[in-house]
Amino acid sequence: MPEGHSVHRIANRFTAVFAEAQVAVSSPQGRFSQGAELLDGREMTACRAVGKQMFAEFDGELTLRVHLGLYGAWDLWERAGALADGAADGVSASSMGAPRRTGTESRTAARGTRVGESDTELRGAPEAWPPPPVGAVRARLLTGSVCADLRGPTVCEVLTPEETAARLLRLGPDPLVDGRAAGRRRFLAKASRKRTAVGAVLMDQEVIAGIGNIYRAELLFRARVNPYTSTASLGEETLAALWDDWCRLLPLGVETGVILTRTELRGRRRERALAEPEHRHWVYGRRGQPCLVCGAPVSLAEMQGRKLYWCAQCQAA
Repeated sequence: MPEGHSVHRIANRFTAVFAEAQVAVSSPQGRFSQGAELLDGREMTACRAVGKQMFAEFDGELTLRVHLGLYGAWDLWERAGALADGAADGVSASSMGAPRRTGTESRTAARGTRVGESDTELRGAPEAWPPPPVGAVRARLLTGSVCADLRGPTVCEVLTPEETAARLLRLGPDPLVDGRAAGRRRFLAKASRKRTAVGAVLMDQEVIAGIGNIYRAELLFRARVNPYTSTASLGEETLAALWDDWCRLLPLGVETGVILTRTELRGRRRERALAEPEHRHWVYGRRGQPCLVCGAPVSLAEMQGRKLYWCAQCQAA
């Protein structure tokens, strides 16, 4: 599932290419037809992320809320111009969200990126503009130079201002929205009352927004916190330290496009980690391999139906 850094990157991209533009909105698949009709032809005024959810605001006080979930992704096509025969010229292609494969190639062999847990260069460009929808496209956003196709989201809906406010109120703090100090106060107020395992609480989007499987495992390891410890028993200092570390890691993920939690790496070692996922993390995805600190085998458990990686020795307390 795309974590908070990916959704912030998508919102930033949409702000750059759609903000203050009149957008044609459609639903090639048909499942979003009513919502598309409400937004079609309106100007997108802003786009922002809160945790794992994106809120694209349109004139008329309507908001498109998208939660990608496990399988959702945006395919984005951008063109620099158009040829006289209507063919696309200088088109770049990217897929943002859940990792996807693309076998599409064209005469332009345009370069783009896949934004998920990492950014991967893609090849492919349409023969004409706009590109024909491929597969089950829930929603399409289109201008003269940009086309974004949404596939497989958990949520794609249009909200009124009151509905948007209610949705935002339910979400926990996000460092890039609330700020470090105000977000810490909100997080401590919510988390300190929880008697459930901290490994579950960090995944609760109503307590803290944006953390998924990878960040959860890595934050707890970096803090040397046992994921099964009751959150209420951790104390304010430990909870604040977890929040502050999230404030460091999330902007780094937005900047680099990857979840890099081995922040001590420098030079060529850091470059290698940015290029190769297996070198980015302390425990995530390393079941049975030696802990990079103590040498004990990394454990894999299941918590609330999701995989949990941790070091039983380093995180014993």
